[in-house]
Amino acid sequence: MFDWIQHLADWVVYDTLHLIKGQHLAEALNFFIYDSIKILLLLFVIIFFMGIINSYFPIEKVRNFLSRNKLFGFEYLMASLFGVVTPFCSCSSVPLFIGFVRGGIPLGVTFAFLVTSPLVNEVAIGLFLGLFGVKITVIYVISGVLLGLISGLILSRFKLERFLTPWVKEVLASAERDEEAFVAEKTPFIKRLPIIWDEVLKIVKGIIIYVLIGIAIGGLMHGYIPHGFFEQYMSKNNFFAVPLATILAVPMYSNASGILPVVQVLVSKGIPIGTAIAFMMGVVGLSFPEAMLLKKVMTFKLIGIFFGVVTLCIIISGYVFNIIL
Repeated sequence: MFDWIQHLADWVVYDTLHLIKGQHLAEALNFFIYDSIKILLLLFVIIFFMGIINSYFPIEKVRNFLSRNKLFGFEYLMASLFGVVTPFCSCSSVPLFIGFVRGGIPLGVTFAFLVTSPLVNEVAIGLFLGLFGVKITVIYVISGVLLGLISGLILSRFKLERFLTPWVKEVLASAERDEEAFVAEKTPFIKRLPIIWDEVLKIVKGIIIYVLIGIAIGGLMHGYIPHGFFEQYMSKNNFFAVPLATILAVPMYSNASGILPVVQVLVSKGIPIGTAIAFMMGVVGLSFPEAMLLKKVMTFKLIGIFFGVVTLCIIISGYVFNIIL
């Protein structure tokens, strides 16, 4: 399917620039050209498709639906699935999280959304398809949704509302529930297309620099770091590789578009895919900037509990990936 892109990359690197195959620079540049074109094409397709979904299920209406309907535990799954169709990093998910809390949605349900949203979205899906194929993408999406679902359910059992900040408690005390009936949009699909396309361009413009930087870093690693360099430290034989990768990822911060090309190279260099994905989940789903934003609505104790539960779930996911893949 993507053979023409590889031929184009080879033509640019070897025929036009006259670099020698096997050289570090040639391998790095070839990787950058091939992955840049492939990933950007996939991003346009996936984001456009998800834009259609978003146009029929806008954020405010989903939030209101969740606040009014208690579907015997399925609201956790629905919140996690809603996280899949929102193209946000962990920091930009926080304002929506605050909106959920203000709307009266249970805290565990809001956590399910907050965990899934930065991990699994149209950008991450497009990148995963291009870098790892359909099988791993499907497993990753399912695991990301389950990660949000399980984290939300666990956190809901702790009755953590008492650890919300006074500001949130005041908001909740004075909040009025909107009981107006849900009114579906009547705009014809053909008239939605220009709006959807504008949103696609807006999203791509917002992430393209991160995509290119991530691919460039991946290209340098691909071309210059010897095969097996990482494997000696993070092989399947090292039982602590998954938690180590997850914990080391927390001080870092990036979105899926920036870190996934790096993950691809780590896998190609010998790191087990579960360990590499646990590292990615830690970078994307847990970060100091996110913690600082959450301080508006949570006490430090609640932030610590939230990070601890999500970290544990990510580590378990990493081990499961290593077993099944």
